[in-house]
Amino acid sequence: MDMLHVRVLAPPASTATIEALLCDDEAVIHLVVLPGAARSPAGDLVEFDVVREGATAVLDRLRSLGLERDGAIVMEHVDAALSQSARRAANRVPGLGVDAVVWHELEEKTGEETRLSWSYLVFMIVATVIASIGVLLDQPILIVGAMVVGPEFGPLAALCVGLVRRRPRLVGRSATALLVGFAVGMAVTVVTTWLLTAAGLVDESMLLAKRPLTDFIWRPDALSWVVGFLAGIAGMLSLTSAKAGTLVGVLISVTTVPAAANAAVAIAYGVANEAVGSTVQLGINLAAIVLAGVLTLLTQIALGRRAERRRPDRART
Repeated sequence: MDMLHVRVLAPPASTATIEALLCDDEAVIHLVVLPGAARSPAGDLVEFDVVREGATAVLDRLRSLGLERDGAIVMEHVDAALSQSARRAANRVPGLGVDAVVWHELEEKTGEETRLSWSYLVFMIVATVIASIGVLLDQPILIVGAMVVGPEFGPLAALCVGLVRRRPRLVGRSATALLVGFAVGMAVTVVTTWLLTAAGLVDESMLLAKRPLTDFIWRPDALSWVVGFLAGIAGMLSLTSAKAGTLVGVLISVTTVPAAANAAVAIAYGVANEAVGSTVQLGINLAAIVLAGVLTLLTQIALGRRAERRRPDRART
């Protein structure tokens, strides 16, 4: 079963309200209250587990008490639990934990991906340069490697969350991370291509030669949209259900970084048609992923509201 362990540091005046709120919710189990146990910030410690399908509603009610300002709410995944009460809670609460979206967790997780850090830029540069070499050598293995290294799906997911949850700041940070990341990656790749050419390791003929294994990168078609759309759905579901293995598969299926790399190499050699085609491919994939991610989240919101209406009245009051 899928559960979260929640630790609340609460002002003593709020503890009775919190305890009553949690005791009345069938999604909450393993409730522990330790008066005066918290030191920083000072107050009471309340700990409990909650099944994922009921977590968002519980966390919403806790946040409405102002605990973020006066105390703290900390969440972590429960890897395994041997508990009959946990099984009963999972059976009582409508829906499946694997399908549930814990919005507070998702916003925090994707929000971290929008930071324009040095590590993010380095990953983007490395991925784009690897992809550029794969393009010139017509080597799909290098293209796949670049897809896995590329960090762009994090800001893309955050952009989807920001649009759905109406978080303008999150949307702005995500868009900035994407624009700056791709711009820096492509600029460095252009310079790297010139340096490798000067060293005699690559040349323009490699780009102009027939590349049957990788020329799809700069020849966008309807299937490019389909693949990007399906990857957006799978990627968002992998994040909301915390399935990292699926996310790796999504990264391998998206040609954003390779398209940017092909455009950079084409710019370096002045090959206009490939530069334009690669840029169009990049735009198609980005748009398809964002649209699919937004629609996936909206669908999950609708399903979550339907499940919430099926919960007992005393769990919602």
